[in-house]
Amino acid sequence: MDDQASISVKDQVSAEEWKARCDLAALYRLVFMHGWDDLFFTHISMRVPGPEEHFLLNPFGLLFEDVTASNLVKIDLEGNVLPPSQYGINPAGFTIHSAIHHARPDVKVIMHLHTDQGVAVSAQKRGLLPISQSAMTVMKDVAYHGYEGIALEEDEKERLVADLGGKNLMILNNHGTLTTGDHPFSCYVRMYMLERACKMQTMAQGAELVEWGKDMQDRVYSQGEQAFTNEFFKEIAWAALRGRVDRQSPGYDA
Repeated sequence: MDDQASISVKDQVSAEEWKARCDLAALYRLVFMHGWDDLFFTHISMRVPGPEEHFLLNPFGLLFEDVTASNLVKIDLEGNVLPPSQYGINPAGFTIHSAIHHARPDVKVIMHLHTDQGVAVSAQKRGLLPISQSAMTVMKDVAYHGYEGIALEEDEKERLVADLGGKNLMILNNHGTLTTGDHPFSCYVRMYMLERACKMQTMAQGAELVEWGKDMQDRVYSQGEQAFTNEFFKEIAWAALRGRVDRQSPGYDA
């Protein structure tokens, strides 16, 4: 039955949408492989190529290791499932992702997590500190959004988008981390750097920290920028990560 469903979905969508589905399913598997998943309470979305403002989101209730290209749910900015599906979506996920996809046409992929280290740093008044290379690689591009409870209220969208502005990473206070990208690798590697920086920060606390000033922060950010912007590198790196998923969590592209 699963094989038939896979064939059916693949036959119903464009080649561009099928590729987006496979890339997004691979991102879900990578999050699972890192241990970043929170059962099914976080979410990653990807814009569907084409003129319509449609995007793909995980089926609410499925574990990340069970997400596949075929069972991803396609929705519009009003939350309508296209076409009708046996699965629903996380309402908080819709609030966050629909707001950003609508406001930021440059964003193709959005990832939101609730890891222990990410939430720990999000609960600290000073936020992310310039104490590691990983932190300084991204921190100039990090925005902050104040906690408003579970993201279910329509009017939070405006404040979320205003706080993000033109940046590509966000720490949601007392909540978690979020990254965006114009490519699956850009979104992923920003989260990889941010999550590692948060983990290092929580591990280092309790000692006297060495914090670097603005000049060093600017220097490291500039040095690391190629990882997010070089088109050739993004394609090579993403192919390598898809290869890792092929080996360690096969079946995502069904």
